[in-house]
Amino acid sequence: MRIFISFEGSFEPFDVSADETVEAVKLMIKDYFHIPLSEDKQGRRYLELMYAGAALKDSWSLADVGISFCSTLKCFVKEEDKPILCVFNGVTQETMPIMEGMSLLGKKVSDLRTLVTLRCGLPVSVYCLRTPKGLEMYDCNPLQDYQINIGTTLRLDVWDGWKEFLMGCVLGQKLKVQRYLSTEGPILKYQKRVALYIAAFYGYVELTEWALKQGVRPHEAVGVHPYRAWCQEALHADISKCPIHAAAEAGQLLILKAFVNCSVLSLECKNAAGQTPLNIAFKHKHKDCVLYLLSKMWSTVSFLKISVPMRVYIKIKQWIHRAKSHNLHKSQLCGARVFGAKVGDTVMVDGFSKSKMNSKSWHKAGNRDPQSTTRKLPPLREPTTNGKPSNPLAISQPDTREQTLKFPSVVDANTSSELQGHQRQNQKKFTATSRIKQKLTKNTYLPQVPLPPVSRVGYSHPSFYYATPSADFLLRSSLAPFSEHSGKTPRENAIYCLAMASAFKEKPWLQQLGIARMLAKKSISNLTIRGGLTACENPPEIVL
Repeated sequence: MRIFISFEGSFEPFDVSADETVEAVKLMIKDYFHIPLSEDKQGRRYLELMYAGAALKDSWSLADVGISFCSTLKCFVKEEDKPILCVFNGVTQETMPIMEGMSLLGKKVSDLRTLVTLRCGLPVSVYCLRTPKGLEMYDCNPLQDYQINIGTTLRLDVWDGWKEFLMGCVLGQKLKVQRYLSTEGPILKYQKRVALYIAAFYGYVELTEWALKQGVRPHEAVGVHPYRAWCQEALHADISKCPIHAAAEAGQLLILKAFVNCSVLSLECKNAAGQTPLNIAFKHKHKDCVLYLLSKMWSTVSFLKISVPMRVYIKIKQWIHRAKSHNLHKSQLCGARVFGAKVGDTVMVDGFSKSKMNSKSWHKAGNRDPQSTTRKLPPLREPTTNGKPSNPLAISQPDTREQTLKFPSVVDANTSSELQGHQRQNQKKFTATSRIKQKLTKNTYLPQVPLPPVSRVGYSHPSFYYATPSADFLLRSSLAPFSEHSGKTPRENAIYCLAMASAFKEKPWLQQLGIARMLAKKSISNLTIRGGLTACENPPEIVL
């Protein structure tokens, strides 16, 4: 039969067989128009055929999808980019593709971690990246030093014992976050800042409200883990990012409103690059966030006898805040308090200390579940000395473990034997009565007249229906014969085939139903020929 192919403004006829596959037609189009197709590590260039609004799979036959004489197919050349790198998240157990240019491989690890943070929402100070061989990657080194190639899958590991805590933050589960908080004071404060940062990124209102009530401020930097407080020179620049910056990057308008209502200092909070939340929202093209932040920045604050612009009010607040912190610092110095790590505290230095970022679970890290605390019951008996209680004031209680309860006999032996005889007679009468009732019950349901044999004569239906048959009835009645060997129930196979055929949007519904029937029939034939394929399985696409 003859079909027509529309490709880049041209309209060419092709003589093909009705049983021809889509893959064979693509080869004909490739040779006729001299289309260069390729596939490498960076991506692939392939052909796609469209008919009635649906993309055709290579394994389909033309007759299966209703392509008949003089049908028109549209052909497109598509390019698909492959990720430069992939990162396996040890917390969520998901693989994140990094879609960047080739120039990423010439940059440092710190630049890669910035991109990973924008994808997963975890602060840079809670995780590290490892090579496929398990080697930890440090921010100051370029990626080429670790022999990273295109398509390499790296691993993201977090602090030991933090896996459940971070999973609760990512899912917005406040109770789970509270359950796995640390008992150490400095680490607890750091975890609360991390929880607010992740909640702002994902837009969890409940977790955000809880963190704000705990005293965490949206314009306060997340910082680093207390174990790395002394590694100032090797720290990532993004440790100065605040929760307000994460909300602006992700476009979380409700979280931004909550942060501004909590403290207006969030409007002028800057990251390491000197960008305010307004600049960040504008960079990431979050229009609603930009309009809200603009309206707040250009508003005025009214007092009893004066009104000042928001920028001036923020400057005054910042001055007061610096004065308070300076006075607090002086009072602490007068009290001879020691800042930083003390003797016995854990300190981690890159390349020297044993890494504590291996994504170990809460229990494997040596922590105990706070909900599974064991309590010892008091002893049942007082300790004795020489057969007497050691405490003379203790009230002696009988030991119930060695005593057996004995009930008094109600009747004598003769009376009990007579009662047993009466019980046996009543039991026999009850059994006989139940058998008679069972026979009578069965006999009442037996037919009095034998029924005629089942008629095999087919009766024709009337030429009209009083009601239109439902779609569910049409699905099961039309596709059920093809689903008995597909490994699915008739309804599941009908839904699957109709979902495949519903992509042909330009076809009427009844024609889509016919295509679904053909696809189901084709899957059964493939099962018979190749053996074992179900209706839901498709052979892998062949790259041209």
